[in-house]
This record gives sequence, structure tokens and C-alpha cells, in this order.
Amino acid sequence: MSDAFDTLETRAPAEREAALFAMLPDILKQAAQAPAYAQRLQGLDLDGIRSREALATLPVLRKSELPGLQKAALPFGGFVPGAPGSFGRLFTSPGPIFEPEADAPDPWNAARGLFAAGFRRGDVVLNTFSYHLTPGGFIMDSGARALGCAVIPAGPGNTEQQFELIEAYRPVAYCGTPDFLKILLDGAASSGRDVSSIRRALVSGAAFPKSLQDEFSAKGIEAYQAYATADLGFIAYETPAREGLVVNEDIIVEIVRPGTGDPVPEGDVGEIVVTTLDRHRPFIRLALGDLTAAMSGSSPCGRTNMRIKGWMGRADQATKVKGMFVRPEQVAEIGRRQPALGRLRLVVTRDGETDVMTLMAETDNPSDALAATLAEALQTILKLRGSVMLISPGSLPNDGKVIADERTFS
Repeated sequence: MSDAFDTLETRAPAEREAALFAMLPDILKQAAQAPAYAQRLQGLDLDGIRSREALATLPVLRKSELPGLQKAALPFGGFVPGAPGSFGRLFTSPGPIFEPEADAPDPWNAARGLFAAGFRRGDVVLNTFSYHLTPGGFIMDSGARALGCAVIPAGPGNTEQQFELIEAYRPVAYCGTPDFLKILLDGAASSGRDVSSIRRALVSGAAFPKSLQDEFSAKGIEAYQAYATADLGFIAYETPAREGLVVNEDIIVEIVRPGTGDPVPEGDVGEIVVTTLDRHRPFIRLALGDLTAAMSGSSPCGRTNMRIKGWMGRADQATKVKGMFVRPEQVAEIGRRQPALGRLRLVVTRDGETDVMTLMAETDNPSDALAATLAEALQTILKLRGSVMLISPGSLPNDGKVIADERTFS
């Protein structure tokens, strides 16, 4: 359906898996040169981490923890083996989280995703992601230039100047949020400016519903989306098949039950966890706080890597009940104590002026004794009383939600 960037994208899945996990032990040893990883990996047989099952035994590092960990050990929290001066650029993103950029071509591995979106050598690209302190602009810029494109470093905002740039340089491709592309197109239509040169786009950083995709297509622009973060760069990207997002090469993606590091069955919604094979800046099981689900089979475009459904919500569902925080990992601990249970969901509601918790638990064998055991575990782990509702397997939706806050406040 489309050309591949290289032969890595179309190799047999078993060949890819073997290559990734053959590299992993050396990456783990490199990560262990950083003090924080050395502590986390202490006593583990790193040479033995050569499969997904073995990888799942390593601790998860939550992205939500990074601001606090970095503040305690500036700038990178002890998770980077090299000194700040060994990198090409140094950034910050909201949190704050401090991120280094490797001094190398395409350090964020964006070229594959841009190529899948139709970007080619000699294209002129309008890049409207910010170049100020955050890495967004440089992620797209470096990937496009690695493909041989010329990049207009426009950044966001200032539509009048953007129109001047577009009319002068006639870019055929756009990088930025889908929202800003719509602003440009609507503004050009109302002011009589010519932006017709733009024919393809790679969008990220905001929701991209089918309705907006169709609106762009009706105006002659084929837009594809990418899932990328300021820490990791490109994680997955859309292809002309438009069936999910294909995971990037040279990274390992797991989908785990929120609040745990336990992989979910294929097709179940869970939290995205990424391990990178970058010796200079390794991430080991970084939990991003975003929900998705893995798709079965390979993409019709010919790429054979794992596919995900895209962003499906947030995994960080912590909420306050009676003045105390309740977290997904606490609900997961109840499940660990009762491994025969299916999905769990803690539903928080209001009864008058009082918060009420109900633990909904899927089971094949409901009993008063099981309900009493779960109620006791609920109080022990959460330090709060709640009721238990035992339901049949498959009753809870496959949406990755562990805590459902259904309270309304007038």
C-alpha cells in the first residue's frame, strides 16, 4: 500500500523480537551506569532479560514521578548515564521535566513517521511546533531534514506571517497540531490567502477526529497522526492503511494494567510502557500515563511491527475520596491478592453529602465470603470503607478504566 522506509519495517515479527531482546541486556547495563537505574536494577541478572516475560519483572518508572525525582537530583534525576554537556540540546517540558537531545541525526526517530505520511526528499515542510525550550519543533525538524526535506521553522501562532511564508516558499507538507492547521486553512479562506501548496501533513499533540481528517482531505490535504512525547520522540505513527498506529522500530512497547507493570492480554486497554534501545539516553519501562490497546495482525500497508489503537484516555485516574487519594495501583493490589478475579473497577459516587465507594469485581464464582474478603482488602489497602459488587466476567467495558469517579457537584 505504501513504500517502506527500510527493510526493518517489513521484517518478520519474530526476527524483530529476537533482535530487540538480543540488544536489551547491553542497554540495561548501560542504563545501570546511571545512579538511579543502578539502584532500581541492583541485584538483577541483566543478561537474563531477553524476553517480554523477563522484561515485565523489572520495575516501572512512571512519567508522573519524573518531576519530583529530577528536582531531587537535578537535572535528570540520576537516570541519564552521560553529563548534560554530552548532548546536543537540552530542553524542558511542562512538569517540569528536563529532556536531553542526543547529538545525532534524527535523534527522536521521527523520519519513519514522516516518511509514512508521504514526506520525501526535496519537500518543503512548514513546521509549526514550538522551537522554544520544548523539543516539539526539533523532533519534527530533525526527522524531516534526515529525509532530505527543507524545513521552515515557523513555530506556532502569528497566522499573517505564516501566510507570507507559505505563499513565498510554497511548502507541500505541514507539521503541527491539527487545530492549528484548521486555523490556517480557515484563516486563509476568509482572507483570500493562498495555502493550496500544502498537500500532506503529520499532526500530533491534540485529538484528531475522523471528521477533521475528512475536512482536511476534502481540501486536498492527506493528514496522518503520530503518537510522540517530549521524552521519547516518535512512539507510533499512522500509515496510509489508516488502521491503527504502527510502533516505531528500535523501541519495545508494552500495554500494562493501570497501576501495575503487568502486561494485559492483546486487545485489552491498558497503559503504554516504553523501553528504548538508546545507549546514550535509555528509558527502561517508562509508563507514560496514556491508555491504548494493541491490535492483532500486521498493517495492510506491509509494515509488520505491533500496532496500537492510538490515544484512548489517561491511565492516571487518581481521585480524592473523603479527603484521601485513591490510586489505580491500590485497586491493582486488591487484584493481586485475588488473582482469580477478572477486571476490577472502583466506582465513586455521592449519597447526599457523603462519598461512596463500590468495588465492582468480575468473577465466575460469586459468594458472600468473597465479597467479605474483598471489602476487608478494600479497607486495608485504601484505608476507607466501601461496598463490593460481584459481577459476571465481561460485564465491565474494555476501556482501561480502574477508577470511575461518577460524582457530580452542583
